[in-house]
Amino acid sequence: MSFICPDKKCCKCPRLLAFRAENIKKYPTYYNGPVEPFGDLDAEVLIVGLAPGLNGANQTNRPFTNDYAGDVLYPILQKFSMAEGCYQKRKDDGFKLKNVRITNSVRCVPPQNKVTGDEVKNCGTYLIEEIKAMPNLKVILTLGSVAHNAVLGVLGYKKSLFKFAHNQEHCLNKHHLTLLNSYHTSRYNINTGVLTYEMFEEVIRHLQKILGKSAS
Repeated sequence: MSFICPDKKCCKCPRLLAFRAENIKKYPTYYNGPVEPFGDLDAEVLIVGLAPGLNGANQTNRPFTNDYAGDVLYPILQKFSMAEGCYQKRKDDGFKLKNVRITNSVRCVPPQNKVTGDEVKNCGTYLIEEIKAMPNLKVILTLGSVAHNAVLGVLGYKKSLFKFAHNQEHCLNKHHLTLLNSYHTSRYNINTGVLTYEMFEEVIRHLQKILGKSAS
């Protein structure tokens, strides 16, 4: 759906477009385009990451797939019955999400895994349409401060009133949504101890408690 994810003709971000052109030459077998979200639109949970990894989602066209961050994220979702199947780091591996959808604040891979404010703003068009297209959405889990601010931005909330903090819950009352924060499941965060597997599991427990409350 182009209103949710741009096609390969998108040219809103010149820097990302130029980087994509370089990667098409270097990695001709990669997807090399705006990465499509993963999961159903009728899910109650939307997980928002930063952007595709060069050799991960940019290659496979599925968020966090063939990426270290996905090696952390997907097994933990499965452990908590929020995914099923065998995650084999391929889009066609049959792995499925349960009541969860995963997307990124920027859909194209950026140089050095760093996005600009303009790129987040440009892709915000697709993020807000995706949120609007999820009728059962209750919780948005943001992985990292960039995703956190991107969500607040497209929903029209003042960022200074909702400070990012790991495992922090924010009530977005105008939209009847809960925003939950986690440090990104990146290799850097895991290797430096900023985030541990146990810390991320606690976030998922928190998320499930929120869903339980909203169902009662």
